[in-house]
Formats: sequence, structure tokens, C-alpha cells
Amino acid sequence: MQKGNDELRGKSARLEEIIRGTGGMAVAFSGGVDSTFLAAVAFRVLGEKALAITALSATYPAWEQQEAKDLARRIGVRHVEVDSHELEDPHFLANPPDRCYYCKRELVDLVRRTAAEQGLPVIADGTTVDDLDDHRPGRRAAREGGMLSPLLEAGLSKRDVRELSRGMGLPTADKPSLACLASRIPYGTPITTERLTAVDKVEHVLRDLGFRQCRVRHHGQVARVEVEAGSLAELCRPEVRARVLAVAREAGFTYVAADLDGYRTGSMNAVLSEAEKRQAGPAVS
Repeated sequence: MQKGNDELRGKSARLEEIIRGTGGMAVAFSGGVDSTFLAAVAFRVLGEKALAITALSATYPAWEQQEAKDLARRIGVRHVEVDSHELEDPHFLANPPDRCYYCKRELVDLVRRTAAEQGLPVIADGTTVDDLDDHRPGRRAAREGGMLSPLLEAGLSKRDVRELSRGMGLPTADKPSLACLASRIPYGTPITTERLTAVDKVEHVLRDLGFRQCRVRHHGQVARVEVEAGSLAELCRPEVRARVLAVAREAGFTYVAADLDGYRTGSMNAVLSEAEKRQAGPAVS
């Protein structure tokens, strides 16, 4: 146990060393577990030379936007919101397997410009070592844009970040994983504001009903609902099922299906072959 604690302390010290060496850093800040931790450490190390930047668009639910604002205020870090325009990019809207590349490219450009206006030399994101295990074309855009990934460089995993967040008293220590709403739409199906809104409405009611980790995948007339496997029985309780069905139909879905595999990250990537993943861009540097 002591060895594990020493290793984590070493990673934490390395992270602070990396951040201190930037002389000033802007963090792409979504309010998720990783970016919140990074912003908090950056503020602790750099003070006013740390900045959290949140990109706003229809792919980012309003409740998450408000939560990011509240978190930045709680941390004390300077916070700026900027409008993101990935929904104006035809490459992104076409929803190819490398969709995340175009979204991340827009984010990197926004964060870089905003950081430059604030006189900050370095931009950073919350990528961890766990993010290297899946199809992540956004990593390519980050590398091309010169975005630093301090958590990755320090060797921190998602579990490490949660443990260190808990030690700092951050409310995100046990926060469920988040992803942009576009990840709910199958590759090749065009991304539209209407589809994003439909998904958001159903996920909103699922969260209100107490489902901690959930996704609603948009398959045309069908909403495929993912909740944690242990919560499937709760989802099928008559009153819960009736509420979800009502909201899903209001949102435009004809059918609602519960995915018996339960919630899992990157489930839309299951249809991609290894060749398609390579063509979309490497997940690792």
C-alpha cells in the first residue's frame, strides 16, 4: 500500500513540476473529472496564470455548462466561456469515424486563441493514460495544435485522478464519465441539432430518475438506452419505464430499447474495424 501511495505522490509531484514549468497555462475545461482536477492543480500552482476555458455548443448539454461554471467558481480559477462552431464544419456534421478529430481541432483553435489573448503560453487538456486504450482521433488534433497533456505526461490514470481529486476535496472525484452528445449518434448518420436535442432530453430524464451513468444512443426511430448493468431492473420498473417512454416519444423516438450489455464507454466504436480505426487516425502518439 505504501508503495502505491509513494508512486501516486511521485506522479502528483511530477504533474506540479510540469505545470510550473509552463509559466502560465490555459486548460480546456469541460467540468469533467480530469479537466476539473487539472484546472484545480494549475490554479494551485500558477494562481492567476491559470485559466479554464469552456467551449459552448449544442454538443455540450446546458446542465454541464452550468456545472462547469460552478466548479470553476468553487476552485477559484479564472474561467472564460467561448462559443464553439463544430456544427458549422461539414466534416464534423458528416459524422465519419474520425469525427472527434474535427471537433478537437475546433477546440484547440479556440483555446489557443483565447490563451493568446490572455498572454498564456501553453494550452492543455485532461487526457490521461486510460485515454490511450480506445479509438481517440481527437488526440491527433491535440498533437497538431501543440496542446499539452500534463496528466498523461505525469503518468496519471483515471483512477489516480479520482483518488487525488478526493484528497483535494473536489466534488468531481466520483463524477460519472462524460462525453459530447455527438458520441451518441452512429458513424455515418449526419449530426443535427435535432438529434442532439432528442438525446439530451432522454438522458436528462434518466438522470432525474437517479441513473448515475447513462447514455442514449440515437438509431433513427430507436433510442437505445444504456444504464449500468446493475440498474437494468430499475429501468424496467413500470413507473420508470413509463416515464422514459413518454419523454422519448416526446423527443421524436418511436421505439425505446434497453441495451442488455449495459453502459460502456465507446460502444459506438464496436462497429469499427481495426483498419477503420487506423484510417481515422492513431489514438496514441
